[in-house]
Amino acid sequence: MSKKGMYYAGLVLVAVIWGANFGVSRAAMETFDPILFAFLRFAGALPILFLLLKLKEGNLGVSWKDAIQLAGIGLIGITALEIMVLYSIQYTTLANASLLNVAPWPIFAALFAPLITKEKLTSRVIIGGAAAMTGVFLIILGGGEGIDLSSGHLIGNLLAFSVSIIGALSNVLCIPLMKKYSPLRVSTWYILFGTILMFPLTLGGAWGDVKWGLLTPVHYAGILYNVLICTVVAFIVWNGSMLRVGAARANFFRYAVPAASGIAGYFFFDEAISAWQIGGTVFMAAGLVWISLEKTPVRPSHGEPIATKDAM
Repeated sequence: MSKKGMYYAGLVLVAVIWGANFGVSRAAMETFDPILFAFLRFAGALPILFLLLKLKEGNLGVSWKDAIQLAGIGLIGITALEIMVLYSIQYTTLANASLLNVAPWPIFAALFAPLITKEKLTSRVIIGGAAAMTGVFLIILGGGEGIDLSSGHLIGNLLAFSVSIIGALSNVLCIPLMKKYSPLRVSTWYILFGTILMFPLTLGGAWGDVKWGLLTPVHYAGILYNVLICTVVAFIVWNGSMLRVGAARANFFRYAVPAASGIAGYFFFDEAISAWQIGGTVFMAAGLVWISLEKTPVRPSHGEPIATKDAM
């Protein structure tokens, strides 16, 4: 497999990891306050990320100017994003939240990328993205809950739609910094700032409501999965792959998340998978494969030579 193929495979792997976390986090929400659980996820990952950074690169620092930018990315990409996702689910239907959280995200990334990173939006990306988005619609609507755009869900729908905007923006804003620092360093620092800003929101009873002495190995396994796999591994792989293939292309691979979520729901909660969802998965996969086969050079990381192989 070429380097480009490895980066696209990394994006798919992360999408599957995040999709599978649907079942893990849903079970955890029965015990933990959602914001507290998100805080535990990122706070638990920080010591590991800083240790990896020290061992791999020998130092931890960033400039004060870049630290301010990373704090802004942490605020919108960790603190605000996590809270908006949680409340969008609370104030609208799961189908609405799933569709509005996921479907527009790559579109906004494709719009922001040329402005911030000078990345070109090609016809292959547009066609493949359209096919993948069609698949996402079929996957979500095929779940049977349906889309409800009534005024009663207006706040939740607006929050869910806003998730796509700020999520895409935070992704694209990482690219210039990752040309100066490694994806590991950028991920570590903006997760640090996002976690610090999230901490005050966990106060006021969330910690005391958890019956810590009654936690089972299943609870701890869920926390470890979120810390080690969904955060440490996933953020490093996603940001590193996104740097190499471009933000617009990379973010279309988020469309694999609903498919993975559906599979997780099948195994965790015995939820049915419809023919529409299977068909949507085929559409989505075809679109992503079409994007990944584009003959474009892989962007180098700082200090790396550019790779120009075309095939996966």
